Amino acid sequence: MKKYLILSLVLLSVLNSCNSTSDKENNAFEQYKNSFIDSLWKLYPDWATSVGYHNYDSLMYIPSTSQREKEKIFFNKQLNQLQQFDYSKLSETNKIDYKIVENFFQYSIWQIEQYKSWEWNPADYNVGSTFYYILSENYATLRDRIQNFYKRLKDVPTYYEAAKQNIKNPSDVHLKLAISQNEGTLSIFETSLKDSLNTLTLNDSMKNDFLKRNEDAINAIKSYIRFLQNFKNEHPRSFRLGATLYEDKFKYEIQSAYTADEIYQAALNRKKYLHEEMGKLARQLWKKYFHDAQMPNDTLLLIRKVIDTISVQHVKPEDFKSEIERQLPLQADFVRKKNLLYMDPNKPLKVRNEPGFMAGVAGASMSSPGPYEKNGTSYYNVGTLDGWSAEKAESYLREYNKYVLQILNIHEAIPGHYVQLMFSNQSPSIIKSILGNGAMIEGWAVYAEYMMMENGYGNGADSAEFWLMYYKWNLRTVCNAILDIGVHTKNMSEAEALDLLTRQAFQQQAEAEGKWNRVQVTNVQLTSYFTGFYEILQLREAYQKEKKEKYSLKEFNETFLSFGSAPIKYIREMMLGKD
Repeated sequence: MKKYLILSLVLLSVLNSCNSTSDKENNAFEQYKNSFIDSLWKLYPDWATSVGYHNYDSLMYIPSTSQREKEKIFFNKQLNQLQQFDYSKLSETNKIDYKIVENFFQYSIWQIEQYKSWEWNPADYNVGSTFYYILSENYATLRDRIQNFYKRLKDVPTYYEAAKQNIKNPSDVHLKLAISQNEGTLSIFETSLKDSLNTLTLNDSMKNDFLKRNEDAINAIKSYIRFLQNFKNEHPRSFRLGATLYEDKFKYEIQSAYTADEIYQAALNRKKYLHEEMGKLARQLWKKYFHDAQMPNDTLLLIRKVIDTISVQHVKPEDFKSEIERQLPLQADFVRKKNLLYMDPNKPLKVRNEPGFMAGVAGASMSSPGPYEKNGTSYYNVGTLDGWSAEKAESYLREYNKYVLQILNIHEAIPGHYVQLMFSNQSPSIIKSILGNGAMIEGWAVYAEYMMMENGYGNGADSAEFWLMYYKWNLRTVCNAILDIGVHTKNMSEAEALDLLTRQAFQQQAEAEGKWNRVQVTNVQLTSYFTGFYEILQLREAYQKEKKEKYSLKEFNETFLSFGSAPIKYIREMMLGKD
């Protein structure tokens, strides 16, 4: 008995020693994270402002050669410091943070040394976002915000001169995008700032000095636009990334458990399944819309005819934004009634016209407050149809018809991005918020669409139409991945891309052309939707099997979201208790 007592005391002493060592390691790691984050904001003050950290609002990032060298030194130093920690002694949450931070350092170094978009993407250079944020967000008094605006203004000419020095062999499409978006930025300085100044009482000397700096900033932006317009682009870089760069970027940016080629094959399989399901629904609906007319033998043609007929049900161009505003409270009510997850009713959501500096990439998006401004306003950005031809507007509205517009709102707002990013800001780990994983964020929004549908959203006399349109929308997610990987790694042509989008994915011509433009000016991001959706569904299935009769959809959703915007493969480890 005495021998066993001594052995027990020895084991207890060892365990206490291990716990003490583990606590010490985790406390040190927490201190390291805080120190790293503060250094990060000093390095990237614009990023700090965007997440609600306002200590450096008056500073402006200058994209110079010396700045990139400074960044490389910083990231290599941080990577070395990180690797001094004993990973095995960290808590589960800190293990995820370790992996996220490690990936960020490696990705940042790779972007400077290998990706080099600072050379070939002139759209990387645009001062609009932070200046617009300072003017439009009420995180401080307008007078205080205007002071920081004023201090930043003096560096705008330096910023654009550095940008000019960087650009060597841009792609033609990125040149056009940069010109368009910087033209959109001008309104911030020519209109928005002057409107704000008129609401303040400033002495003449201060106001004149302010306007002089502002005029210098306007001239710098216009000078950059002229520089791009006159750029001698004799050997433009291809917008295609190529297989090697693409696989690396996919690895760093998506952080999936799968390779890009594995996701490509999974997307092809999903496309086949969706075509089969859509074919069944189209045959079911044929008689309702076409009566005794001969049904096409070609399944894709059959689906297209039914979709085109249903798609004429849409709002008027002038009602597009107001219809979105009308739908959001109804969708929030559905989430509450079905008890799908908790939604904080005190988190504001506002629909607004898409700012000019954001134009040319996506027609709708969500801008959410950062982790330092948990009670800030979330903005649903809606592209305007003003100035569009009647034909183009009709094509666009048929794409976002009566049914699809509702699914879009689920994706962007409730319970999609708006809700997920609300949960993300409540995560105890700020690392998972500021270094949020795109596949998790977009994957959740796509999963939210499916979750709403499977729980009865849209059930009614036209539920078959709703499901057909949902499958069409989900097919869009699937084809985003096929398109992006196909274009950037498999040399997919414009004709092949448009065939995929119009004939196989049943998209309107205007939507397909817009997506072709998007896949040229972006890369990898379009795969995040399907990759995240694919991994979340697999996780939910495994989680349900593990929980058995104790499984709850609400509990799964809220547990999943509680880990913040972490890569799904790490959330899976936490939720399933597996390494």
